[in-house]
Amino acid sequence: MSQEQLLKRASQVMPASGFGNFDPSIIIREGKGSRVWDEDGNEFIDYLTGSGPMILGHGHPEVLDAVSEQMAKGMTFFAHNARGIELAEEICRALPCAEQVRYTCTGSEADMYAMRLARAYTQRDTILKFEGGYHGMSAEAQMSLAPERQVNFPVAVADSAGIPESVRNDMLVAPYNDIDFARSIMEEMSGKIAAVIVEPFQRVIPPEPGFLEALREACDEHGSVLIFDEVVTGFRFSYGGAQSVYGVTPDVCTLGKIIGGGFPLAAIAGKAELMAHFDKEKVGSERFLMQLGTLSGNPLAAVAGLKTLEILRRPGQYEKLYETGKTLMKGIHECLRDTEPAAQVVGHPTLFDVVFREETIRNYRDVRSGDRDKTARFNATLRANRILKVPGKFYISLALTDTDIEQTLAAVQLAAQQLTH
Repeated sequence: MSQEQLLKRASQVMPASGFGNFDPSIIIREGKGSRVWDEDGNEFIDYLTGSGPMILGHGHPEVLDAVSEQMAKGMTFFAHNARGIELAEEICRALPCAEQVRYTCTGSEADMYAMRLARAYTQRDTILKFEGGYHGMSAEAQMSLAPERQVNFPVAVADSAGIPESVRNDMLVAPYNDIDFARSIMEEMSGKIAAVIVEPFQRVIPPEPGFLEALREACDEHGSVLIFDEVVTGFRFSYGGAQSVYGVTPDVCTLGKIIGGGFPLAAIAGKAELMAHFDKEKVGSERFLMQLGTLSGNPLAAVAGLKTLEILRRPGQYEKLYETGKTLMKGIHECLRDTEPAAQVVGHPTLFDVVFREETIRNYRDVRSGDRDKTARFNATLRANRILKVPGKFYISLALTDTDIEQTLAAVQLAAQQLTH
């Protein structure tokens, strides 16, 4: 059945004809290694990678074997299982902040519970986040994620209908990489802020030197919980996450994507003192944080995650990932340099994108001020030349080959030429 026929069927049973995640006009049939195929048989080099989880590529044989073995034993139990315990142990070994782990199915849930955990621990209500930071789909997270209108900080703007005005009253918003502003808000609201939640690497924007360290100091000074949203960066930037790369240890971090090896799995990981709020016997019923989920920590996702992490621990894996990303970043820059001198390749070797703006990119508003028409045309040309990516980033996987890189840069060169017409 063609994509057109499937899309027509989807329009009858799904709002906007899709799942809400990605462009519904492309319907993926299968993936293998670094490639995916749509229902019309078109082949793409995949930089979408399921929005990040498929760091090994699609259908890695060792992951498939581990999952197949577990499937014969059972897919889910809503009960403790050994594989979930083993994965929690590995997460605690890997991440500096992780003394204990609690599972969820999605990063959105993990972020929601992390903020709730901070409130339970501090007995405060207010959360400070950074404009443009993505922390899932909860009401709190949907404040100033991608605001169309700019308002004065620290006022939050709801990005979705259906969010009560009362939620906004407990959310403060600051510009990313502006530590002076964040400090001033925390001083003004001293004793009232439960947590600062931040992507240590916000979308494709690196933290400026000293920014994360200063947030750590400010949280310590004012008794606030520092939450690193590492749903994207966890086990991508390094085996110890972005917190290891930048040398700043949060009180709590959230994880997702890679730890499930392509299956639904996410987690909150943090200091035992905070995580105790998930244990009624330790904190009592008044300060107990209820959290459960039908599929949380299910053994299929746990074995896929365990095998994925085992492969990532092998010598040379991160070196290869970084080298692939650096080669692409340099090649894309060279393709655009002559025709689009204002274009910047912004990000990290494992996660980056092109922003059509001459000035330095420091925060959400800087990215938003880039030439969005050129961005759309650039992405459209890549898609037409069989490069699949999310509109705002390239996710790098270990499955990418030299041939993939050559084909990608050829498509980028075409896109650069198209922008001049």
